[in-house]
Amino acid sequence: MIYQKEGKLYRRYDKELLCLEPWGPNGLRVRATQLNAFLEDGLTALSETIPDTKKPEICIEDDTAVIRNGKLRCEMLCTGKLKFYNQNDELLLEEYDKNRFRKKTAPGEPDNALEIAPREFIPHHGTNYYQLTVRFEAKEGERFYGMGQYSQPFLNLKGCVLELAQRNSQISVPFTVSDRGYGFFWNNPAIGKAAFGRNLTEWKADSTKQMDYWITAGDSPAEIVENYAAVTGKVPMMPEYATGFWQSKLRYRSQEEVLQIAREYKKRGLPLSVMVIDFFHWSAQGDFRFDEKLWPDPEAMVRELEELGIKLMVSVWPTVEEKSENFQYMEEMGYLIRTEMGPRLGIKNKDTYMDATNPEAREFVWQKLKKNYYDKGIRLFWLDECEPEVTKYEYGNYRTYAGSHKEAGNLYPRKFARMVYEGRRAQGEEEVLSLVRCAWAGSQKYGALVWTGDVASEFDCLKNQVTAGMNMGLSGFPWWTTDIGGFHGGDIRTEKFKELFVRWFEFGAFCPVFRLHGFRKPLVIAEEGKAFIAGDAKSWDYTSGSPNEVWSFGETVYKICEKYMRLREKMRPYLMEQMIAAHEKGTPVMRPLFYDYPSDPAAWELEDEYMLGPDLLVAPVTAEGKREREIYLPEGKWICLHTGETRQGGRNVNAEAALERIPVYVKNADLYRLLTEDQQMRRERSDG
Repeated sequence: MIYQKEGKLYRRYDKELLCLEPWGPNGLRVRATQLNAFLEDGLTALSETIPDTKKPEICIEDDTAVIRNGKLRCEMLCTGKLKFYNQNDELLLEEYDKNRFRKKTAPGEPDNALEIAPREFIPHHGTNYYQLTVRFEAKEGERFYGMGQYSQPFLNLKGCVLELAQRNSQISVPFTVSDRGYGFFWNNPAIGKAAFGRNLTEWKADSTKQMDYWITAGDSPAEIVENYAAVTGKVPMMPEYATGFWQSKLRYRSQEEVLQIAREYKKRGLPLSVMVIDFFHWSAQGDFRFDEKLWPDPEAMVRELEELGIKLMVSVWPTVEEKSENFQYMEEMGYLIRTEMGPRLGIKNKDTYMDATNPEAREFVWQKLKKNYYDKGIRLFWLDECEPEVTKYEYGNYRTYAGSHKEAGNLYPRKFARMVYEGRRAQGEEEVLSLVRCAWAGSQKYGALVWTGDVASEFDCLKNQVTAGMNMGLSGFPWWTTDIGGFHGGDIRTEKFKELFVRWFEFGAFCPVFRLHGFRKPLVIAEEGKAFIAGDAKSWDYTSGSPNEVWSFGETVYKICEKYMRLREKMRPYLMEQMIAAHEKGTPVMRPLFYDYPSDPAAWELEDEYMLGPDLLVAPVTAEGKREREIYLPEGKWICLHTGETRQGGRNVNAEAALERIPVYVKNADLYRLLTEDQQMRRERSDG
């Protein structure tokens, strides 16, 4: 039976209830369940209020129906199969239906012996939960982009199988942009899988009560991404300071060490906007406060940094250990993650996690953060470990306020970001930003600045950062950064690492956020106020990495870093213009070339160069020893940032890439003059 009610199209057939409703510009939300009704249980990333949705057109004829919202039209066939079209009647996406027992949609249609339905619910016996599989026809040559970030070099995800789960250095955001002119969002936080095969596109949820996805049509990738941002949320306005240079390392061990580094940056006349205090500055995990022996006067530290023009950020982990002063109360109140089997304190090393999906737990922890950090002048929080990084990622063994981890596990990082966002908003702040290691759809509206996690200090990992940044931008996250130099394994004494560091630093200068971080070798142990080199020491109570400031790698590296730090300062007004677009429309700051040049076939082929806003084309060097590289320039005239030479676009060019030079081309002549003002003055003096 097909019917409409309150502007929605329904189909009831046996045990399945199917619903299509308009949701946002040119979008439809599609749900199905084998329960008696749909559940509104908060496991959605779609906005509670439906933006810019017009009254749909619904037409029902016998046992078929059509629903249209703007540029998107869906045909519901008599079998229940769904087919989606754009405003030009071009087929965008259709379900995969290979079932000989279904109703025929046309006279003489052949039977199919495969007996594969497009929507498959396999019950977990004795419960209202199902393993869900949804299948769509694959189209040869179709391209898929987005989906968050994975440790791989692929921008186009066709042929990839992706785990829908959060891990350190893996962020699952199940939204994809297709080059066929649609965007698809799997609105389900369950652990699962997405496969973009040649023969089949398939989405799976390990445990869920209903199917829920959203689809939109658009004439360009920009329109599709903006439609998605309209229904899942846009970032707040980025504060101006955040576009400057960020200094961080694992780890500054004391208040005095932080201040010494800040003073040295200012003594050298180097621009520095943010300093970051990493983990284990606390007394115990779960105390959510400074160790008073090493951080005796946070207010004075904040005041001095502010006088130097530097903001301070502190790391906050959701981990709670048994010796924490808060453990017993949080355990009694149900504020901790639970295990199905085994001890709770084995979730992370010997620790457990706060339950960020519990609103009371979020309020409790925020009040601790407010008292111990915020009220002392610290406004910025680094929300680390927020996947959460559970031991062995045994998803079936964890349970939270939101439900089984297999059903709702991907929600956790979004709820953790929400805790700080709502806490700061309650204090009257509007420009809220938090550095987060993980996110899910909708995290962006809580001020989530994501980075790629604890990646290795290797050229292959640097290459992965380029595609990760672009795909995160297409997944609704304009705020993105990376650990410059990589996190693990970089030895500051080796020439190989110094080369990698320079290439990563150059790339970082042209990322949405310019942030230096890492755990450098050799390790350093502080004992009774003395520091000495350690071989394989791993005691977090005393261990730190080697120095990680721009002067730590020798004079040659320092001069290159200084060059790009000063260039970044000139770039900041341009970046703030891009941040306005990100806030107002959801526009990615870092994006593939096809975002700005969708009608150029060559732009869809490129995976190792990108646009930073509409006027900067960036082509990072991601291979050891490379001193030149080929670049594709789209149509128009492009100015080489380093030489001032103008190149005609629509072709490949060979660009010099000496160690101190990252290939960058500028589309806007006024921007070029702004970025090269010093060079021009030197040329004029030389000519005179």
